[in-house]
Amino acid sequence: MTLFVGFHFMQTLFSFAIMSQIPTTIKNIIFDLGGVILDIDPERSVRAFESLGLKGAILTGGWGYKHEVFLNMEKGLISDEEFRDGVRSLLNKPVADEVIDQAWCAMLVDFPADRVELLKRLKSDFRLYLFSNTNHIHWKAFHSLFQKQHEFSLSSLFERDYYSHELKNRKPALESFQAVIDQAGLNPSETLFIDDSKENVEGAQQVGLHAIHLSPEKDLQGLFS
Repeated sequence: MTLFVGFHFMQTLFSFAIMSQIPTTIKNIIFDLGGVILDIDPERSVRAFESLGLKGAILTGGWGYKHEVFLNMEKGLISDEEFRDGVRSLLNKPVADEVIDQAWCAMLVDFPADRVELLKRLKSDFRLYLFSNTNHIHWKAFHSLFQKQHEFSLSSLFERDYYSHELKNRKPALESFQAVIDQAGLNPSETLFIDDSKENVEGAQQVGLHAIHLSPEKDLQGLFS
């Protein structure tokens, strides 16, 4: 009996802590993926592509792309095969598909267990969504990584998950946020967006979403404690 009461007391404390940090009107939370839920290290891909002879493909210090082939991949405007052919064209030499994929996916590190547990708990208080700028090759890789690490599906944590390559648009375009709002049937005034990009946060705010910039010195758990 003591354990039962203690468990529900802790649940109550957890819910109170959450609600003390965000507006009480919030019913929905949209999470970014990389840098928020998934640990990423873009420098790994920078180094991998440089080792193949492609310098400056990914701009350091952010998610900018020097070459259009990377941007078009994230917008879903080209296929995996066209992306690889584009990289080979930039390299001006033959490179195996798997070598290109390994370099491109080198930035995907891991899904920390404490963040996954946080999302599980938040599901009892909020409707959760995911909106990520990504591409089909990364999509396959991080879903596989999550399944391997946690032995269940990443998508099961969310009511719906949205990806730029499927929407044919990427953050911070206002149309990309509006597409998520419309498809999910969300009221922006009841919805919080969390992203590690200040640009994306500003875009979200322009369509009426509450938004939090998860800067490098912050951590996801800290927002809910």
